[in-house]
Amino acid sequence: MSKIILFTTIALLTACNSGTSSADKSTTEASKAADSMSPTEKQPALSYPYTADYSSDFEIGDAKNAQTLLELYKNWDNNTLNNSKEAFAENDTMFSAEGHMFAGPRDSFFMMANKVRGEMGTVVDSVHAWVPLRTKDKKEQWVAIWTREISTNAKGVKKSKELHEVWRFNDNGKINLVYQYEQQPPKMPPMPMHKK
Repeated sequence: MSKIILFTTIALLTACNSGTSSADKSTTEASKAADSMSPTEKQPALSYPYTADYSSDFEIGDAKNAQTLLELYKNWDNNTLNNSKEAFAENDTMFSAEGHMFAGPRDSFFMMANKVRGEMGTVVDSVHAWVPLRTKDKKEQWVAIWTREISTNAKGVKKSKELHEVWRFNDNGKINLVYQYEQQPPKMPPMPMHKK
């Protein structure tokens, strides 16, 4: 009888020490496989009601482009825009904003941009967020940025606007296309007067 108890105890200890069961092993392997998948691979296939004209296949892009763009913003605020001149492509810069469009060489773009900036007085940007992006299908680098720009002119008139911009970088890491979308802050209705 004691031999049977000893044999059973040894068998149980051996089973416990041998690791996980085959069911546990398959669960662990499936979990490792899921962890190695990208977030888009983990999601079920979706059928969107629209097809993107440009691309819908984005991934996180080169963080150096975000660094370049934030330095450009700082130079805009400090009215030292020419410090960021080398960040732009020399011959093919395009800028679209507020119903206006510029297409031409970098030097002409900087003449225009410096003129606009000079008329603004002091500028302070409050950057809400930025994200460097890369289109996997087109292999293009972009940075999307959201900011509030507050300017105060020489007469003390303050203006505030919300901006969403997307900046494209060429293969040499130079800016060659910018789209700017602007929203003016909503006008608040006057507070009603309470009569006593």
